[in-house]
Amino acid sequence: MYTGILFPDLDPIAFQWGFFVVRWYSLAYIVGLLLAWGLLRLMSKKTHSSFTVLKIDDFLVWAIVGIILGGRLGYVLFYQLPYYVEYPLHVFALWEGGMSFHGGLIGMIVATILFAKKKEINMFMVGDMLAVVAPIGLFLGRIANFINGELYGRITHNVPWAIIFPMGGDEPRHPSQLYEAGVEGLLLFIILNSVWWLMPKYRERYGFTAGLFFVLYSIGRFLLEFFREPDAHLGFLVSHMTMGQLLCIPMFLFGVWLIYQSSPRMRFKRALLNKESV
Repeated sequence: MYTGILFPDLDPIAFQWGFFVVRWYSLAYIVGLLLAWGLLRLMSKKTHSSFTVLKIDDFLVWAIVGIILGGRLGYVLFYQLPYYVEYPLHVFALWEGGMSFHGGLIGMIVATILFAKKKEINMFMVGDMLAVVAPIGLFLGRIANFINGELYGRITHNVPWAIIFPMGGDEPRHPSQLYEAGVEGLLLFIILNSVWWLMPKYRERYGFTAGLFFVLYSIGRFLLEFFREPDAHLGFLVSHMTMGQLLCIPMFLFGVWLIYQSSPRMRFKRALLNKESV
C-alpha cells in the first residue's frame, strides 16, 4: 500500500511582468509550434519536398488558426456544450482555459486541406510531414497539464509514483499526464521519425505516416484513458467508456483508411482512373 507523493509546488505561471502573464500551458503551445516549424523546414530541405520552406512559413499562420479554433470549438462541443449554450459569450474567453486535442486535430486537418488546395500541393504529403512533428506539441502540452495539476489520473494505491494532486482530493492518483507525455509524445515521436527518415519507401506512400500517427495515437490514448480520471461533468459514457475513448474510435478508422489509400495497389488504381478520365 503506497500513500502517495505530495504534488510538487509548481507555479502554473511561467513568468509575469506586471499585467502581462505567460502560463506554462500557453508557452507549451508557442514552443511546440516553433519546434515543429523548425523540424518541418529541415525535413523539406533534406528531401526537396514540394512543401517548401516558404510554404511552411506561410502554413504556420494557418496551423495556429486551425489549432486554436478547432481546439476551442472541440472543447465546447465535446465537453461543455450545455454550459456554453447557457453562456455563449464565454466561448471566446480563452484565458479561462479549455482546449480539446481532438478538436484541434480536426482544425489542423481542415487547415491542411485548404492550404494544400490553395498552394496546389499534395495534402497527404503535407499531412505526413505534420504527423512527424505533431508529437512535439503533444509532449509539451501534457507536461504543462502536469504542471497545472489538471487532467490527473484515477486513484491508485498500487504504484510507488502515485501523486496526491491539489485538485484531486487526498487520495494518491496516477500521474496520467506524464504517461501521456511519454506515449503520445516521446514514443510516438521516435516511431514516426524513424519511419519517415529511415524508411523512404513508406515516406513516398503519401498518407501512410499520417495514417500511422492516427492509428498509434488513438490506440495509445484509448489505453491511457483507463488510468486517467474521466471528466467530472461527463463521467463514463457508452459502454463505460470516456469521451476521449469514444473520440479515438473514428480517429483510428480514419488512420486505417489513410494507410489503405496509400498502398501501391490503391495508387495504381487511382492512376488508371486518372488516365481514363483524360
